[in-house]
Amino acid sequence: MELPSEGLEERLREVGSYLVFLRSIEVATMSGPPRLIGSAEPITAEQQRILYSSVYLQLYSAVEATITRCLDFVTIATLDHRKPKPGELSERLKRVWVQEVARTHVDLTPANRLNSALSLCNHLVEQLPVTSFKISKGAGNWDDTEIEEITKRIGCTLAVPQDAFKAAKRPFRNDKNALGLIKALRNQLAHGEISFAQCSEGVTVEELEQLTKLTAEYLKGVAASFEAYVAADGFMHKPDAELEPEPEGMAI
Repeated sequence: MELPSEGLEERLREVGSYLVFLRSIEVATMSGPPRLIGSAEPITAEQQRILYSSVYLQLYSAVEATITRCLDFVTIATLDHRKPKPGELSERLKRVWVQEVARTHVDLTPANRLNSALSLCNHLVEQLPVTSFKISKGAGNWDDTEIEEITKRIGCTLAVPQDAFKAAKRPFRNDKNALGLIKALRNQLAHGEISFAQCSEGVTVEELEQLTKLTAEYLKGVAASFEAYVAADGFMHKPDAELEPEPEGMAI
């Protein structure tokens, strides 16, 4: 399985390539309405705004793909390789595993609740190893706050470089920071609250490039944190480790 940072770089190259395309269009507008090669029809201002809006979707996709790869890096690739017993997991990851096996975070009928409890019981009685499992991510809606909560939930120390962390936290537009703005606009587009043309009204390629840079530097820190967590066996039990309180809303 590829490292989270490798998958992230692939996504960032795609966004970067698209920004180069948008920059060429923006430069062309200085000499009049730009035209696609072989087309007599000019690219309208509305079409240009629609093209700009796609960057927010690409960036949100990069955010969600990165956190998914990070979690899978822990719960699929690593656990499949190590096959630890439940008691060998760190307290935090053990809680997450129990939640997923017993489905304590899902509304179940009494019969299904019993089946889930029996599945966990049988696993423990038979002393089976913990192999790959998926961490429920709910409805998604990933931004920096959600990412930081999931890292705390599994016991991964988030070590984003200080400059990148502070830059990602500063208000970028509409009192929202970089990842908060991306999430908000993605949701508004998905729910039909705004059109693609409205989404990027008044936006320049320079602003999109800046937003991409802030997002990229933060996500690189996230990916590196998960890779360091796995390299240090952060998912394994350490006798002297103390269990901090669960983040609000994350208790089993």
